[in-house]
Amino acid sequence: MDSKDNSAIDAARLYYLLDLSQSEVAKELGVSRPTVSKLLTYAREKGFVRIEIDDPRESGSDLASQLKQQFGLDEVVVAPGRARDAADVNAAIGRLGAQTLQSLLDDGTVLGVSWGRTMYSIARHLEFQNLRNVEVVQLKGGMSHSGKATHDFETIDLFCRALNAHASLLPLPAVFQNREVKSLVEAEPHIRSVMDRGAHADVVVFTVGAATPDSVLFQLGYFSEEDKAKILTNAVGDICSRWVDLRGNICCPDVDSRTVGISLEGLKSRPVRLLVAGGLEKAEAIEVALRNGYASHLVIDAITGEKVLQISSQMGAHL
Repeated sequence: MDSKDNSAIDAARLYYLLDLSQSEVAKELGVSRPTVSKLLTYAREKGFVRIEIDDPRESGSDLASQLKQQFGLDEVVVAPGRARDAADVNAAIGRLGAQTLQSLLDDGTVLGVSWGRTMYSIARHLEFQNLRNVEVVQLKGGMSHSGKATHDFETIDLFCRALNAHASLLPLPAVFQNREVKSLVEAEPHIRSVMDRGAHADVVVFTVGAATPDSVLFQLGYFSEEDKAKILTNAVGDICSRWVDLRGNICCPDVDSRTVGISLEGLKSRPVRLLVAGGLEKAEAIEVALRNGYASHLVIDAITGEKVLQISSQMGAHL
C-alpha cells in the first residue's frame, strides 16, 4: 500500500469508527476538509470501506412476495421489525391493517367487520375518511356471557366514526347454547337482514384465533367443558368464530351449528377479504385460512409470516 492508501484508511477509521466529523478528521490528520472527503471516497472505491444497510423494508418486501405467490393473494403487507411482544405485534398490524383497509374502500362500500383484539386495534388506528353511503356490518355475534369484554360494539362504532358510515349490528352472542333457539333468533327479520348484508359485503376485514385454553372465545361463557375439550383436541383455530382443523374443515359441527355469523363459504365468496393477524400462536390458523382461500389480502408481522411459510412447506409434503 502507498501513502494515499494509508491516509484513506486513517480517515475512514476516524470518520466511520470513531464517528468524527469530516472537519474533525481534517484537523486530526492535518489536511483540509475537501481532502478528507476525497480520501473517504477513495477508501470506498478501493474497498477499504463497505457500507451495509439492513433495511427491514426489503426483507419485509421479500417475505410479502413469497406469501403472495405461495397463497395466490392480491396484496400482502408485512409489518417491519421483529417484535415478539403480543401488544407490540397487535399495535403494528393494527396500524398497517387500518391503512391497508382504508385503501380498499370507496363511497357506497358495504364493509363486513368481525371483532377481537386485532380488530379493536385496527379500529383505533383508522384515520378519518370522509366517505359517503358506507355501511359497516357486524359479521358475527359478540355479546359476552361473562365479564370478559369483546369490544364488538365499540369496534363497530370506531369504524363508523372514522369512515363516516352507518352500522348494522348483531346484538347476539357468538354461540348459542341451543341450535333451535339460534335458528329462531336468526329468522327474526332484522337479524336476517343484517346477516344477509354481511354475506353480500363488498369488503370484509377479519382475524383468526388460536385454539388454546386462553382463547377469547373460551372466556365468554359460550362453551361447556365438553365443548372446550372437543375444540382443543381437533381445532387449530377459529376463522370468524368457526373452529377449523388443520385441513380447514369445520371440526366441531355441533358447535358450528350454534354459531352466529358469516359462514366460511360466505366469507370465501366475498370479492375482497382482508385478513389481519399476527403472533406465532396463530400461525397454524393463519396458514389454514390462506391455504383454503379465505383471504385475498393479508397484513401480518414478519416473524409470523416466516412461520406460516414454514408450515405451508411442511403441509405441502403431507397433503
